[in-house]
Amino acid sequence: MGESQFDVILDHYRNPRNYGELSDASVKVKDSNPLCGDVVEVYLKINGGVVEKASFRGHGCAISQASASMLIESIQGKSLDDVKALDKGSVFEMLGIEVGPVRVKCALLPLKALKAAVYSYLGTKMDTREFEE
Repeated sequence: MGESQFDVILDHYRNPRNYGELSDASVKVKDSNPLCGDVVEVYLKINGGVVEKASFRGHGCAISQASASMLIESIQGKSLDDVKALDKGSVFEMLGIEVGPVRVKCALLPLKALKAAVYSYLGTKMDTREFEE
């Protein structure tokens, strides 16, 4: 029997990819979910409108940290436009499991921090409506 999606999520939680501070980051943004205590800080090294390197730090539940690990892994080498196009559906598809209402904010926290970093780098305002209930 192959790995289940739960195993993949737990592996990303226990062995996060691209974890740690990026000393030469072009931009970094920290966000948290005060209701559950999840914290995600995203670091992006941007070169010519492309994510040259990305990493994250944080702590929290398996869903938030696995989501951060998968998301950061998926954007290496992508254009800022590609990153801006990511949405809730992208995250849920990447996680590959049904995320219950209680865990939606956990799953989306890394996306929110990532998008905030991109918009901060570009000097434009982010539309946060997609992250509201």
